[in-house]
Amino acid sequence: MTPTDLNDPRIPALARRPGKIIAVHLAYASRADQRGRRPAHPSYFFKPASSLAPTGASIERPHGTELLAFEGEIALIIGEPARRVRAEEAWDHVAAVTAANDFGLYDLRENDKGSNVRSKGGDGYTPIGPGLLDARDVDPAGLRLRTWVNGDLVQDDTTAGLIFSLPQMVADLSQHFTLETGDVILTGTPAGSSVVVPGDRVEVEVSAGDASTGRLETTVVQGAHAFDASLGSLPAVNDTQRAEAWGSREAAGLPAAPVLSPELRDKLTRVPVAGLSQQLRKRGLNNVTIDGVRPMHPGSKLVGTARTLRFVPGREDLFAARGGGYNAQKRAFDSVGEGEVIVIEARGETGSGTLGDILALRAQARGAAGIVTDGGVRDYDAVAEIGLPVFSRGAHPAVLGRRHVPWDVDVAIGCGGTTVEPGDIIVGDGDGVLVIPPALAEEVADAALAQEEEDAWIAAQVKAGHPVDGLFPMNAEWRARYDAERSGR
Repeated sequence: MTPTDLNDPRIPALARRPGKIIAVHLAYASRADQRGRRPAHPSYFFKPASSLAPTGASIERPHGTELLAFEGEIALIIGEPARRVRAEEAWDHVAAVTAANDFGLYDLRENDKGSNVRSKGGDGYTPIGPGLLDARDVDPAGLRLRTWVNGDLVQDDTTAGLIFSLPQMVADLSQHFTLETGDVILTGTPAGSSVVVPGDRVEVEVSAGDASTGRLETTVVQGAHAFDASLGSLPAVNDTQRAEAWGSREAAGLPAAPVLSPELRDKLTRVPVAGLSQQLRKRGLNNVTIDGVRPMHPGSKLVGTARTLRFVPGREDLFAARGGGYNAQKRAFDSVGEGEVIVIEARGETGSGTLGDILALRAQARGAAGIVTDGGVRDYDAVAEIGLPVFSRGAHPAVLGRRHVPWDVDVAIGCGGTTVEPGDIIVGDGDGVLVIPPALAEEVADAALAQEEEDAWIAAQVKAGHPVDGLFPMNAEWRARYDAERSGR
């Protein structure tokens, strides 16, 4: 099959109705950075051939929905069938390159649980074309992708920005099933994808030097038909889906996610963990301590927001599949941000290390506030020399694979007997480590500081010779005296 054979009147970019349309979930570094997660390997989903549409077509935003989002993409059209081909020869099986738009309805994304059957399978959700670039004439690492909405350029990236190369995608898919002549691979979208509304016009173009596919144009229209609740689940949105569909909370018109401000960080640094624990207990929160961990440096203080890393129990076949390469452990340390704390679920297992000096250096270089693990630390003395606050259950010389498989990042985990969610506030000192729900942090910090001031005053009275009975805790007489002295300051 050559590009000159591709003249299907229904979809001019294709010679035949493809047997398969395979789309990549996350492939561009810019998109991964925007989402805050970078995959170790490509992952995929299928789209039905009935979702294809030519340039100039319209796409309906279903009645009762709000989050129809575009994704400009490069589409590969398979020529020679490919089965278990090597990456070095995979491009020989690609006949042509064209532009595509991988539209998705985020209102149905949660219902689909990752399959994207309904959220990306609607009629017209895969416009493709209009022209073709002969794959033999282009460098797969040198393609440019651009998307416009109502004439404004909103996406502009090249295949040099891919996490996984185009030939790698072809080769990887071919080891699972045969890629047949005419199959289409949608190769992921860069940063800039966002929501469109009825009346918007979206254009996508792929180019290689002076050669271009031309602009693939799609117009959004309002659909009249609602989904029937008696047949299946209805569209539903939340702030997480809004933020992901629009590209950010700010673009979605949502308030900024709770952050650890410099002022709050200063308060939490000044107040001891024991005082914070007391205030949380007064508010009904008792199971918020990460038990069994001790600071590597006596006297160190740890304050930051949680980034989580989950290990599962060691199993040789699972470690072979997920322990090597750019695994979850490396992704966590490579993506931790300034002021964040990597919290590791190691199930209290101390029979191997969960990090060493290289990863600790990486965390320090990225500005991490520290590390908490309910497992062991390898290269303990070298990690200590780095100076980063680290709380652990002690030292162990063995490598990760002896007891653990790195499994996932930025999910709810169990560490030291309590649950830690990404974004929780972590505070640690010589008494241990505490997990504070972000919504309570300011209130708890202020109350703890006030209590510290009160306790210091009580301590001064005790030092002056007063008995603790009636003073600690203060009775009405002592309370009145304390309040009078404070008001007179």
